[in-house]
Amino acid sequence: QVQLVESGGGSAQVGGSPRLSCSASADALMYMAWFRQAPGQKREAVAAVSTGGPSTMYVDSVKGRFTISRESGKNTVHLQMASPKSEDTALYYCAITAMGWALLYWGQGTQVTVS
Repeated sequence: QVQLVESGGGSAQVGGSPRLSCSASADALMYMAWFRQAPGQKREAVAAVSTGGPSTMYVDSVKGRFTISRESGKNTVHLQMASPKSEDTALYYCAITAMGWALLYWGQGTQVTVS
């Protein structure tokens, strides 16, 4: 069983630049990604980065504001959140996915509250 551990959540100010990090206990075969779930909302995909290189994907609501990156040679991924908005408040999950945002493994989440 692959374990993913997130860090970096907490309170953030509108216009700040919080950064989330995630480490996986095993190699990700396809993508490492971030999902989020706000209270009363469905979980949604946020961003993903491919295993082999710089290929990234973003949901429209965060394009141009969030940046996902992966440390070379490590099972560690980051999500840099630039200019966060109150609507970005959610529980953020790190995940390993297959094509099409198909969840394979996910962590317990880290709360981000933007005010």
